[in-house]
Amino acid sequence: MTSPQPAETRTQGRSTQSATLAEIARAAGVSAPTVSKVLNGRADVAPATRSRVEELLRAHGYRRRRAEATRSPLIDLVFHELESAWAMEVIRGVENVARDAGLSVVLSESAGRLTPGRSWADQVAARRPHGVVLVLSGLDESQRALLTSRSIPFVVMDPAGDPGADVPSIGATNWQGGLAATRHLIELGHRRIGAISGPSRMMCSRARVDGYRAALETAGLPVDPQLITAGDFHHEAGYRQGLTLLRRPDRPTAVFAGNDLQALGLYEAARELGLRIPEDLSVVGFDDLPVARWVGPPLTTVRQPLTEMAEAAARLVLDLGRDDGSAAATRVELATSLVVRSSTAPPATARAENPAEADG
Repeated sequence: MTSPQPAETRTQGRSTQSATLAEIARAAGVSAPTVSKVLNGRADVAPATRSRVEELLRAHGYRRRRAEATRSPLIDLVFHELESAWAMEVIRGVENVARDAGLSVVLSESAGRLTPGRSWADQVAARRPHGVVLVLSGLDESQRALLTSRSIPFVVMDPAGDPGADVPSIGATNWQGGLAATRHLIELGHRRIGAISGPSRMMCSRARVDGYRAALETAGLPVDPQLITAGDFHHEAGYRQGLTLLRRPDRPTAVFAGNDLQALGLYEAARELGLRIPEDLSVVGFDDLPVARWVGPPLTTVRQPLTEMAEAAARLVLDLGRDDGSAAATRVELATSLVVRSSTAPPATARAENPAEADG
């Protein structure tokens, strides 16, 4: 007679211990069907009971065996905010990979929070997707344990903070992009260069400003804290912070706007103040959204390969869910590149000193 296979497994070092649903149920003081409901994300379990069972699963490192984990033909895509052309580029990339794999995409938004709510984690457990891609978001310890115990792989794209060495993530060379943007302005002759950063809590935002600082310092130029303002990666922040910078008596002759949406807000602020781009003000964005090519003048920006990043994240999460033992990198960074268009030019003083160059 063949003994029943364990429902869950736990690995410690080189040894593997096994336990049945019944054993977990006895430890939690509940029935085996109740443990099964918790594992499947069912809503009809009392919160205290759910917490007790989840704590036992976390404490013992239990994980549903992949062969037994019936998956839905889905990829969960989670944004902390879902309201811009930036998000559309990411959706396009994940959809490309999902379509080729015969899967659909479920969109979620965490309403600006960098960690989704507990109800989201329960819903994902109930859906049992092939994997989860989180954009500018992360998971707390209990959410990670919940997905891990269900063998639901997850990948963070463009993580807001340090995701941890054991969390697979896809990012871009943000520091290098900030460096390239600022160096371009310096090479044009600008010496007073402002910056509108994104939220300080986001790692990509800090990296871009660090690249801006590094370019100035390498060129022997002072980093003026008065020329660095904090935005939130939205158009309105570019407009507000743009007015603040451009109303200064010693206003900058160029601004690194941190992303394309803030650059568009800066365009609006410059128009309101009667400043011409690039004659009176040079502007560099970051992302290279489709709109960057069509605004007037077309925007010089740092191309962040958003669609390719999203495709890489989706492929990675599917690789993690396979049982073929294939290795997957835990941290991948795709290269950024400067795209020079018509929103940058030498400052007016440099053109006045070299009229032949200005005429050319």
